[in-house]
Amino acid sequence: MTYEVIMAGFGGQGLLFSGKVLAHAALIEGKELSWLPSYGPEMRGGTCNCSVIVSDDPVGSPIIARPNVLMVMNEPSLDKFESAVSAGGTVFVDSSLISRKVERTDIEAVYIPATQMAKEMNAVSLANMIILGAIVKKTGCVAPEVVEKSLRETISARKAALLDLNLKAVEMGIRFIEENGK
Repeated sequence: MTYEVIMAGFGGQGLLFSGKVLAHAALIEGKELSWLPSYGPEMRGGTCNCSVIVSDDPVGSPIIARPNVLMVMNEPSLDKFESAVSAGGTVFVDSSLISRKVERTDIEAVYIPATQMAKEMNAVSLANMIILGAIVKKTGCVAPEVVEKSLRETISARKAALLDLNLKAVEMGIRFIEENGK
């Protein structure tokens, strides 16, 4: 199976880090992968995205034209990428920040109030990790326990104190999917 994932939102939401954690988890599992962050000229608060491909087969190109998994954390990103999602794909929407619904009926939409959930754990900056947990649980692209190992290996020394909160956020996303039958 090949998972072509685009993670998009505003700079500063941790999207590039989420992609790095997912890509590293795929590496740990011995999968083929690509991680392509789009830093752009934007400063914190501007748009940003990253593409991650996780596959059992060699990845020919890091460019994703038709993602089958989309994670969006702002409305401009949903507007930009919704039409690109392949039929049968899944869109993970931070419903705390995006008020509109996915318009297409040939894709599945999973609405997660990730920013609100992160606020409730006093870690608003970890909404990205909540959605990553949901993606891992829903798609099975990598094993949840491998995401924990990936986090331990990718989190910077400067942010090491946030490891436990990151792990808790991933677990919250996993539980959200389990409890909501998605």
